[in-house]
Amino acid sequence: MALQCGIVGLPNVGKSTLFNALTSAKALAANYPFATKEPNLGVITVPDDRLQKLADLVHPQRIIPTTIEILDIAGLIKGAAQGEGLGNQFLGNIRSVDAIIHVIRCFVDDNVIHVDGSVDPVRDKEIIDYELLLKDLESVEKRLQKAKKDSKGGDKAALRMVDIVTALKNHLEAGNPARSFESDGKEDTTQLLKELSLLTAKPVLYVCNVDEDSVHEGNEMVKALEKAIEGEDAELIVISAAIEADIAQMETIEERIEFLEMMGLKEPGVNRVIKASYHLLHLITYFTVGVKEVRAWTVTKDAPAPKAAAVIHTDFEKGFIRAEVMKYDDFIELGSEAACRSAGKLSVEGKEYKVQDGDILHFLFNV
Repeated sequence: MALQCGIVGLPNVGKSTLFNALTSAKALAANYPFATKEPNLGVITVPDDRLQKLADLVHPQRIIPTTIEILDIAGLIKGAAQGEGLGNQFLGNIRSVDAIIHVIRCFVDDNVIHVDGSVDPVRDKEIIDYELLLKDLESVEKRLQKAKKDSKGGDKAALRMVDIVTALKNHLEAGNPARSFESDGKEDTTQLLKELSLLTAKPVLYVCNVDEDSVHEGNEMVKALEKAIEGEDAELIVISAAIEADIAQMETIEERIEFLEMMGLKEPGVNRVIKASYHLLHLITYFTVGVKEVRAWTVTKDAPAPKAAAVIHTDFEKGFIRAEVMKYDDFIELGSEAACRSAGKLSVEGKEYKVQDGDILHFLFNV
């Protein structure tokens, strides 16, 4: 599953600093590679200590972590929905991502100019929200015009679509994001929301960029933002982009570990950004283990086994027969697939099995 997150925010909030830190990060467990497809698109590995522990037992020819794509989207300003700044280009880029990482400045530094003259994270959040909402309203209004035109003949499906789009429009006009719209769950409503791909429907991770002294407990600005997003289905984490930039510049794993210990941090903030993005999108990791490779795969939480198999190849889903399943803890304790079989710790599961985080899977299929 190709997961893509877009980093957004006002100018000078630390957005690009975080992007550079993310795409320069080397996992502490191993020096996994990353790639940059375009100047503003980085492909980075998802940190997971379990992958290396499995490899230490199996000694594979290669280790392949799962990845996440991070898109650094140009800074937004007031009026973007009307084309101000990079305007439509910015909003078009957001439309393609699975989740939004919204970087918000929560530090004061006279040497870093704020685009609006003062630091106010709640106001900054509302600026972004408002511009995304305006763009969504534009899309919904166009769809409503089409629905009304289609309904002139009295077609019941078309008339129902007018009602659905009108309800969605009223929801947005009240200042509510599309992700809080209470859908009736019917197929036409679900299809409409998918078709519109509304910006405010995307899940959001708020990243509070703080000064070094506030990286452990946050500060008053973080608390104000936490209060402002109460009730939202969103995640919030606190990092210092300046610290992340320092970590990214260090050449060796030993240097990074020593620096983290000195700062009193358990892991780099970029790791927490990636993990929080996974949690936000209800994603988990399963593994395939063999002498050729130990590999991590991303799948939606509780996905049925055939859907998890499709992540490897669509033929695996089409011809799915069964899945052999071992639990990560059992494999680590016993040391091998053969030992798991002997101990009765390998189960055979059918199409209804829901994949769990950390499962080690072997799919049997026929096409």
